[in-house]
Amino acid sequence: MRWFLKIGAVVLTALFLYYLWIFGHIVYWRHANPSSSSFMDAQLSRLQEDNPDAELRYRWVAYDRISGNLKRAVIAAEDARFVDHEGFDWDGIEAAFEKNLKQGRIVAGGSTISQQLAKNLFLSSKKTPWRKIDEAFITVMLEAVLDKRRILEIYLNVIEWGDGVFGAEAAARHYYRTSAARLSGGQAAKLAAMVPNPRYYDTHRNAPGLARKTRIIQRRMAQVLAP
Repeated sequence: MRWFLKIGAVVLTALFLYYLWIFGHIVYWRHANPSSSSFMDAQLSRLQEDNPDAELRYRWVAYDRISGNLKRAVIAAEDARFVDHEGFDWDGIEAAFEKNLKQGRIVAGGSTISQQLAKNLFLSSKKTPWRKIDEAFITVMLEAVLDKRRILEIYLNVIEWGDGVFGAEAAARHYYRTSAARLSGGQAAKLAAMVPNPRYYDTHRNAPGLARKTRIIQRRMAQVLAP
């Protein structure tokens, strides 16, 4: 019993230090910008397996230098209640669960922008039994430390938008040869439609499903608010 208690104490101490390390990063990012993320590091490693000189296309851009069209498009596509919830959209989670149950497979997710940011910044893409727990703890910390504007600013700067393409500025230049500040409503809606499967859409830019999703997002953009 004493041996098990010692192991338990070591595990709890390790977890405490792990979450303290994460919390420290989040506090630091209130005023400093992340230079990378877990997903960015993983994709760079993948690209460098084939080409040791490979680099990511990534450039941080301030919130005010990102088109309002893109902010509204991403919120409309990913998390319509973003400005109202505290990290978790319980109605969205319930709706996704019922849809998946009806289809008999995973066809919809209920993750908010805050949850997706937690995953992108700190976690791997591997689905493990503990990842959702990690994601939930990190989401709570993000919402407690950062305001909605900062959460969205970091999210738009670190999410994947193509093969080795990360962030709104790199995406705008990669797909439209313009800046993130100058994206039109249609361009922003199409970029938002790419978010769930960016590497596929990078090479299938005229996919019929992408065009349909773009039209839906563009119609919903006027109904959402950006912080």
